[in-house]
Amino acid sequence: MYKVVQVRLRECGKPYYFQTGELDLRVGDYVIFDFERGKEFGLVISEPEIILEDDVDEPLKKILRKVTPRDEQQLKSNSREAKKAFEKCQEKILEHKLDMKLVDVEYSFDRSKLIFYFTAEGRVDFRELVKDLASLFKTRIELRQIGVRDEAKMLGGIGCCGRTLCCATFLKDFDTINIKMAKEQRLPLNPSKISGLCGRLLCCLKYENEVYKDLSNGIPKEGSLVSTKVGNGKVIDINILKQMVFVEFEDKRQVWFSIKDVKTVKEE
Repeated sequence: MYKVVQVRLRECGKPYYFQTGELDLRVGDYVIFDFERGKEFGLVISEPEIILEDDVDEPLKKILRKVTPRDEQQLKSNSREAKKAFEKCQEKILEHKLDMKLVDVEYSFDRSKLIFYFTAEGRVDFRELVKDLASLFKTRIELRQIGVRDEAKMLGGIGCCGRTLCCATFLKDFDTINIKMAKEQRLPLNPSKISGLCGRLLCCLKYENEVYKDLSNGIPKEGSLVSTKVGNGKVIDINILKQMVFVEFEDKRQVWFSIKDVKTVKEE
């Protein structure tokens, strides 16, 4: 059995399970651990739990310690040096005339690796850039191409709803999103209305879609003939969230009804 917690790398990074060992950990603790790119730090985002060895594919790494005051100074120093590395890399990108956009730079906790995140329309031959960066910083260099949705996740921002971007807060993975979801939610098919800061379809179209599907059950479709307490009419609009239909009668009267007050006579 393993006693584990979930730890998130970076402020909005992917969570991983780690063994707690003898440490008494709680949500909100910052910790140091061995990771694939050297010693790293992260935030504990779950209370300790017990899982069976059969439930994991490979042995889980242990958390080394909680972040100490000395570690905090190291993190601040890493952040300052990463900003300088960002500026230097920008200069080198211009010097080599590379068609790429630098998004972020970060050191591993122990500075054994320096990672540059960038976006680009296609493949970029950055071999000469890597050589220059390795010569400048005397450490392992990794250039990692990310998508525009990952860029929004890393940089954060405010969505059209007025809240912090979902991808920068609670969303762990990016699901496939299509225009059909916007149609099912009866949203205006205007790119500026259904696209996020990344320029892609809003992530909320996906995770809200199941709710809309459930609420749509039992609602007459547009064009259906329905009976109401004041006669029969044709459904010309629906409001899924309010569970209402807009009915037009032969005399051109138009009235909103709760779906509980109408019965489908003939579907479109």
